[in-house]
Amino acid sequence: MIISRTPTRISFAGGGSDMAAYYRRHGGAVISTAIKKYIYIAVNRKFDNRLRLSYSKTEEVGHVSEIEHRLFRATLEHVDVTGGVEITSIADIPSQGTGLGSSSAFAVGLLNALYAYNGRFVTSEVLARDSCHIEIEKLKDPIGKQDQYAAAFGGFNFIRFNPDDTVDVEPLSHRWAAIEKIESSILVFYTGLTRSAGPILSEQQSNLDRSKETREVLRQMVRLAYQMRNDLMDDSVASFGELLHEAWMLKRQLASGISSGAIDDLYERARQAGAVGGKLLGAGGGGFLLISAPVERHADIMKALGHLRRVPMHFERQGSLIVFSERNEK
Repeated sequence: MIISRTPTRISFAGGGSDMAAYYRRHGGAVISTAIKKYIYIAVNRKFDNRLRLSYSKTEEVGHVSEIEHRLFRATLEHVDVTGGVEITSIADIPSQGTGLGSSSAFAVGLLNALYAYNGRFVTSEVLARDSCHIEIEKLKDPIGKQDQYAAAFGGFNFIRFNPDDTVDVEPLSHRWAAIEKIESSILVFYTGLTRSAGPILSEQQSNLDRSKETREVLRQMVRLAYQMRNDLMDDSVASFGELLHEAWMLKRQLASGISSGAIDDLYERARQAGAVGGKLLGAGGGGFLLISAPVERHADIMKALGHLRRVPMHFERQGSLIVFSERNEK
Protein backbone atom coordinates (compact mmCIF):
# COMPACT_ATOMS: atom_id res chain seq x y z
CA MET A 1 0.00 0.00 0.00
CA ILE A 2 1.29 3.41 -1.04
CA ILE A 3 -0.35 6.76 -0.21
CA SER A 4 0.81 10.09 -1.63
CA ARG A 5 -0.24 13.54 -0.43
CA THR A 6 0.07 16.43 -2.88
CA PRO A 7 -0.73 20.09 -2.23
CA THR A 8 -2.77 22.33 -4.49
CA ARG A 9 -1.66 25.93 -5.03
CA ILE A 10 -2.49 29.63 -5.17
CA SER A 11 -0.94 31.63 -8.01
CA PHE A 12 -0.46 35.36 -7.49
CA ALA A 13 1.11 36.75 -10.68
CA GLY A 14 2.40 35.67 -14.09
CA GLY A 15 -0.16 32.96 -14.81
CA GLY A 16 -0.39 32.29 -18.54
CA SER A 17 3.31 32.95 -19.15
CA ASP A 18 3.89 29.27 -18.29
CA MET A 19 2.28 28.25 -21.59
CA ALA A 20 4.70 27.22 -24.34
CA ALA A 21 3.16 29.64 -26.86
CA TYR A 22 4.52 32.46 -24.69
CA TYR A 23 7.60 31.28 -22.79
CA ARG A 24 9.30 29.74 -25.84
CA ARG A 25 9.37 33.25 -27.35
CA HIS A 26 9.87 35.47 -24.33
CA GLY A 27 10.42 33.41 -21.18
CA GLY A 28 7.81 33.35 -18.44
CA ALA A 29 7.62 33.65 -14.65
CA VAL A 30 5.06 33.15 -11.90
CA ILE A 31 4.81 33.69 -8.16
CA SER A 32 2.82 30.97 -6.39
CA THR A 33 2.51 29.05 -3.16
CA ALA A 34 1.44 25.54 -2.29
CA ILE A 35 -1.45 25.39 0.19
CA LYS A 36 -2.71 22.94 2.79
CA LYS A 37 -5.48 21.59 0.58
CA TYR A 38 -4.43 18.19 -0.65
CA ILE A 39 -5.00 15.43 -3.16
CA TYR A 40 -4.44 11.94 -1.73
CA ILE A 41 -3.74 8.93 -3.93
CA ALA A 42 -3.72 5.38 -2.54
CA VAL A 43 -2.32 2.50 -4.58
CA ASN A 44 -2.73 -1.07 -3.36
CA ARG A 45 -2.01 -4.46 -4.87
CA LYS A 46 -5.21 -6.11 -6.08
CA PHE A 47 -6.03 -9.76 -5.49
CA ASP A 48 -6.48 -10.45 -9.19
CA ASN A 49 -4.76 -8.95 -12.23
CA ARG A 50 -7.46 -6.40 -13.01
CA LEU A 51 -7.40 -2.62 -12.48
CA ARG A 52 -9.85 -0.85 -10.17
CA LEU A 53 -9.97 2.94 -10.09
CA SER A 54 -12.04 5.00 -7.66
CA TYR A 55 -12.42 8.75 -8.18
CA SER A 56 -15.72 10.59 -8.83
CA LYS A 57 -16.77 7.30 -10.43
CA THR A 58 -15.48 3.74 -10.25
CA GLU A 59 -13.90 1.79 -13.09
CA GLU A 60 -12.86 -1.85 -13.09
CA VAL A 61 -11.18 -3.08 -16.25
CA GLY A 62 -8.96 -5.87 -17.45
CA HIS A 63 -6.43 -3.77 -19.36
CA VAL A 64 -5.02 -0.24 -19.19
CA SER A 65 -6.30 0.53 -22.70
CA GLU A 66 -9.90 0.08 -21.46
CA ILE A 67 -9.65 2.88 -18.84
CA GLU A 68 -11.92 5.85 -19.55
CA HIS A 69 -10.08 8.38 -17.37
CA ARG A 70 -7.43 9.86 -19.69
CA LEU A 71 -4.93 10.80 -17.01
CA PHE A 72 -5.14 7.46 -15.20
CA ARG A 73 -4.63 5.66 -18.50
CA ALA A 74 -1.70 7.81 -19.65
CA THR A 75 0.06 7.70 -16.26
CA LEU A 76 -0.27 3.92 -15.88
CA GLU A 77 1.17 3.55 -19.37
CA HIS A 78 4.01 5.93 -18.49
CA VAL A 79 5.10 3.93 -15.42
CA ASP A 80 4.33 0.57 -17.06
CA VAL A 81 1.83 -0.66 -14.48
CA THR A 82 -0.39 -2.96 -16.49
CA GLY A 83 -2.66 -4.57 -13.91
CA GLY A 84 -3.18 -5.98 -10.45
CA VAL A 85 -3.69 -2.65 -8.69
CA GLU A 86 -6.46 -0.66 -7.04
CA ILE A 87 -6.11 3.14 -7.02
CA THR A 88 -8.25 5.53 -5.00
CA SER A 89 -8.20 9.34 -5.00
CA ILE A 90 -9.49 11.64 -2.25
CA ALA A 91 -9.48 15.45 -2.44
CA ASP A 92 -9.89 18.19 0.16
CA ILE A 93 -11.53 20.39 -2.50
CA PRO A 94 -13.59 19.78 -5.65
CA SER A 95 -11.37 18.03 -8.18
CA GLN A 96 -12.06 20.36 -11.12
CA GLY A 97 -12.90 23.94 -11.90
CA THR A 98 -11.76 25.60 -8.67
CA GLY A 99 -8.60 27.37 -9.87
CA LEU A 100 -6.33 25.74 -7.29
CA GLY A 101 -4.42 23.55 -9.74
CA SER A 102 -6.07 20.38 -8.47
CA SER A 103 -5.97 18.58 -11.83
CA SER A 104 -2.19 18.84 -12.06
CA ALA A 105 -1.82 18.11 -8.33
CA PHE A 106 -3.75 14.91 -9.06
CA ALA A 107 -1.33 14.13 -11.91
CA VAL A 108 1.73 14.73 -9.72
CA GLY A 109 0.32 12.73 -6.80
CA LEU A 110 -0.72 9.82 -9.01
CA LEU A 111 2.70 9.70 -10.64
CA ASN A 112 4.46 9.90 -7.27
CA ALA A 113 2.38 7.05 -5.84
CA LEU A 114 2.86 4.83 -8.89
CA TYR A 115 6.60 5.43 -8.99
CA ALA A 116 6.76 4.48 -5.30
CA TYR A 117 4.61 1.40 -5.95
CA ASN A 118 7.25 0.35 -8.48
CA GLY A 119 9.96 0.90 -5.86
CA ARG A 120 11.22 4.15 -7.38
CA PHE A 121 11.40 7.31 -5.26
CA VAL A 122 12.04 10.33 -7.49
CA THR A 123 12.94 13.99 -7.06
CA SER A 124 10.50 16.89 -7.22
CA GLU A 125 12.07 17.90 -10.53
CA VAL A 126 11.37 14.48 -12.08
CA LEU A 127 7.80 14.50 -10.76
CA ALA A 128 7.09 17.95 -12.20
CA ARG A 129 8.81 17.30 -15.54
CA ASP A 130 7.17 13.91 -16.09
CA SER A 131 3.73 15.23 -15.10
CA CYS A 132 4.12 18.04 -17.65
CA HIS A 133 5.13 15.48 -20.27
CA ILE A 134 2.01 13.40 -19.61
CA GLU A 135 -0.50 16.27 -19.44
CA ILE A 136 0.89 18.61 -22.09
CA GLU A 137 2.77 16.44 -24.57
CA LYS A 138 0.98 13.11 -24.32
CA LEU A 139 -2.59 14.23 -23.60
CA LYS A 140 -2.28 17.57 -25.46
CA ASP A 141 -4.08 19.49 -22.72
CA PRO A 142 -3.98 23.28 -23.40
CA ILE A 143 -2.32 24.09 -20.08
CA GLY A 144 0.92 25.52 -18.74
CA LYS A 145 3.59 24.12 -16.43
CA GLN A 146 3.19 26.11 -13.22
CA ASP A 147 0.72 23.82 -11.43
CA GLN A 148 2.87 20.70 -11.77
CA TYR A 149 5.94 22.47 -10.39
CA ALA A 150 3.98 24.07 -7.53
CA ALA A 151 2.54 20.68 -6.55
CA ALA A 152 5.80 18.76 -6.85
CA PHE A 153 8.06 21.27 -5.06
CA GLY A 154 5.68 22.86 -2.52
CA GLY A 155 6.57 26.09 -0.74
CA PHE A 156 6.35 29.70 -1.85
CA ASN A 157 8.26 30.03 -5.12
CA PHE A 158 9.31 32.24 -7.98
CA ILE A 159 9.23 29.91 -11.02
CA ARG A 160 10.88 30.79 -14.35
CA PHE A 161 9.92 29.12 -17.63
CA ASN A 162 12.79 29.34 -20.09
CA PRO A 163 12.62 29.37 -23.91
CA ASP A 164 14.56 26.07 -24.03
CA ASP A 165 11.75 24.38 -22.00
CA THR A 166 13.80 24.21 -18.79
CA VAL A 167 12.21 25.45 -15.56
CA ASP A 168 13.95 27.15 -12.62
CA VAL A 169 12.30 27.01 -9.21
CA GLU A 170 13.54 29.70 -6.80
CA PRO A 171 12.22 29.05 -3.29
CA LEU A 172 11.24 32.17 -1.37
CA SER A 173 10.23 30.41 1.82
CA HIS A 174 13.32 31.75 3.61
CA ARG A 175 11.54 35.13 3.57
CA TRP A 176 8.92 33.54 5.80
CA ALA A 177 8.24 36.62 7.96
CA ALA A 178 7.15 38.55 4.85
CA ILE A 179 5.25 35.55 3.51
CA GLU A 180 3.34 35.21 6.79
CA LYS A 181 2.20 38.82 6.38
CA ILE A 182 0.85 37.94 2.93
CA GLU A 183 -0.88 34.85 4.33
CA SER A 184 -2.56 36.86 7.09
CA SER A 185 -3.74 39.51 4.60
CA ILE A 186 -5.65 37.23 2.25
CA LEU A 187 -9.22 35.98 2.27
CA VAL A 188 -10.42 33.25 -0.07
CA PHE A 189 -14.09 32.76 -0.98
CA TYR A 190 -15.72 29.97 -2.94
CA THR A 191 -17.88 31.53 -5.65
CA GLY A 192 -19.95 28.38 -6.14
CA LEU A 193 -19.17 28.58 -9.85
CA THR A 194 -17.12 25.79 -11.38
CA ARG A 195 -15.91 25.73 -14.94
CA SER A 196 -13.66 23.76 -17.24
CA ALA A 197 -10.43 25.67 -17.73
CA GLY A 198 -9.95 24.07 -21.14
CA PRO A 199 -12.01 26.49 -23.29
CA ILE A 200 -10.56 29.56 -21.54
CA LEU A 201 -7.00 28.30 -21.91
CA SER A 202 -7.59 27.28 -25.53
CA GLU A 203 -8.80 30.80 -26.34
CA GLN A 204 -5.87 32.27 -24.43
CA GLN A 205 -3.42 30.10 -26.38
CA SER A 206 -5.04 31.11 -29.67
CA ASN A 207 -4.79 34.79 -28.67
CA LEU A 208 -1.12 34.31 -27.84
CA ASP A 209 -0.45 32.88 -31.29
CA ARG A 210 -2.27 35.70 -33.13
CA SER A 211 -2.19 38.83 -31.00
CA LYS A 212 0.74 41.10 -30.14
CA GLU A 213 -1.56 42.81 -27.64
CA THR A 214 -2.07 39.57 -25.70
CA ARG A 215 1.67 38.92 -25.62
CA GLU A 216 2.24 42.46 -24.33
CA VAL A 217 -0.31 41.90 -21.56
CA LEU A 218 1.56 38.77 -20.51
CA ARG A 219 4.86 40.64 -20.62
CA GLN A 220 3.41 43.12 -18.12
CA MET A 221 2.14 40.24 -15.95
CA VAL A 222 5.61 38.68 -15.90
CA ARG A 223 7.01 42.08 -14.89
CA LEU A 224 4.64 42.08 -11.92
CA ALA A 225 5.80 38.60 -10.91
CA TYR A 226 9.41 39.85 -10.90
CA GLN A 227 8.39 42.90 -8.87
CA MET A 228 6.60 40.74 -6.29
CA ARG A 229 9.69 38.56 -6.07
CA ASN A 230 12.01 41.54 -5.62
CA ASP A 231 9.78 43.07 -2.95
CA LEU A 232 9.76 39.78 -1.05
CA MET A 233 13.55 39.58 -1.24
CA ASP A 234 13.54 43.01 0.45
CA ASP A 235 11.07 41.70 3.06
CA SER A 236 8.52 44.22 1.80
CA VAL A 237 4.85 43.35 1.24
CA ALA A 238 3.41 46.88 1.30
CA SER A 239 2.73 46.83 -2.45
CA PHE A 240 1.45 43.25 -2.62
CA GLY A 241 -2.26 44.11 -2.80
CA GLU A 242 -1.77 46.79 -5.45
CA LEU A 243 0.35 44.43 -7.58
CA LEU A 244 -2.32 41.75 -7.23
CA HIS A 245 -4.98 44.22 -8.40
CA GLU A 246 -2.87 45.29 -11.36
CA ALA A 247 -2.24 41.66 -12.30
CA TRP A 248 -5.98 40.89 -12.20
CA MET A 249 -6.83 43.90 -14.38
CA LEU A 250 -4.30 42.63 -16.93
CA LYS A 251 -5.36 39.00 -16.72
CA ARG A 252 -8.96 39.84 -17.56
CA GLN A 253 -7.73 40.90 -21.02
CA LEU A 254 -6.27 37.50 -21.94
CA ALA A 255 -9.54 35.73 -22.86
CA SER A 256 -13.25 36.50 -22.86
CA GLY A 257 -14.30 33.96 -20.22
CA ILE A 258 -11.83 34.88 -17.49
CA SER A 259 -14.28 37.16 -15.68
CA SER A 260 -18.01 37.90 -15.84
CA GLY A 261 -20.48 40.52 -14.69
CA ALA A 262 -21.23 38.52 -11.54
CA ILE A 263 -17.55 38.10 -10.68
CA ASP A 264 -16.78 41.76 -11.41
CA ASP A 265 -19.61 42.71 -9.04
CA LEU A 266 -18.19 40.53 -6.26
CA TYR A 267 -14.74 42.01 -6.73
CA GLU A 268 -16.07 45.56 -6.70
CA ARG A 269 -18.04 44.90 -3.52
CA ALA A 270 -14.86 43.62 -1.87
CA ARG A 271 -12.95 46.71 -3.04
CA GLN A 272 -15.59 49.03 -1.65
CA ALA A 273 -15.35 47.19 1.68
CA GLY A 274 -11.60 47.73 1.91
CA ALA A 275 -9.88 45.18 -0.35
CA VAL A 276 -6.67 46.43 -1.97
CA GLY A 277 -6.45 43.74 -4.63
CA GLY A 278 -7.53 40.27 -5.60
CA LYS A 279 -8.16 37.85 -8.42
CA LEU A 280 -10.00 34.73 -9.45
CA LEU A 281 -7.64 31.83 -8.97
CA GLY A 282 -6.62 29.68 -11.91
CA ALA A 283 -7.75 30.26 -15.47
CA GLY A 284 -10.78 32.29 -14.36
CA GLY A 285 -14.48 31.91 -14.96
CA GLY A 286 -15.28 30.63 -11.47
CA GLY A 287 -13.82 28.73 -8.56
CA PHE A 288 -12.17 30.64 -5.73
CA LEU A 289 -11.94 34.42 -5.35
CA LEU A 290 -8.79 35.63 -3.58
CA ILE A 291 -8.89 38.99 -1.79
CA SER A 292 -5.96 40.90 -0.28
CA ALA A 293 -6.74 43.47 2.41
CA PRO A 294 -5.50 44.85 5.73
CA VAL A 295 -6.56 42.54 8.54
CA GLU A 296 -8.69 45.28 10.12
CA ARG A 297 -10.88 45.35 6.97
CA HIS A 298 -11.49 41.59 6.83
CA ALA A 299 -14.72 41.74 8.83
CA ASP A 300 -16.20 44.35 6.47
CA ILE A 301 -15.24 42.31 3.41
CA MET A 302 -16.70 39.11 4.85
CA LYS A 303 -19.92 41.01 5.54
CA ALA A 304 -20.00 42.41 1.99
CA LEU A 305 -19.50 38.90 0.55
CA GLY A 306 -21.50 37.18 3.25
CA HIS A 307 -23.40 34.93 0.87
CA LEU A 308 -20.11 33.33 -0.25
CA ARG A 309 -18.38 30.60 1.71
CA ARG A 310 -15.02 31.67 3.12
CA VAL A 311 -12.41 28.91 2.92
CA PRO A 312 -9.25 29.26 5.05
CA MET A 313 -6.12 28.76 2.95
CA HIS A 314 -2.84 28.17 4.76
CA PHE A 315 0.48 28.04 2.95
CA GLU A 316 2.32 24.73 2.68
CA ARG A 317 6.10 24.39 2.66
CA GLN A 318 6.23 20.78 1.41
CA GLY A 319 5.44 19.37 -2.01
CA SER A 320 4.17 15.95 -3.02
CA LEU A 321 5.09 13.32 -0.42
CA ILE A 322 4.74 9.59 0.10
CA VAL A 323 3.05 9.64 3.51
CA PHE A 324 2.54 5.88 3.82
CA SER A 325 4.41 2.94 2.34
CA GLU A 326 3.99 -0.69 3.30
CA ARG A 327 4.96 -3.68 1.22
CA ASN A 328 2.26 -6.32 0.89
CA GLU A 329 3.14 -9.93 0.35
CA LYS A 330 2.32 -11.17 -3.13
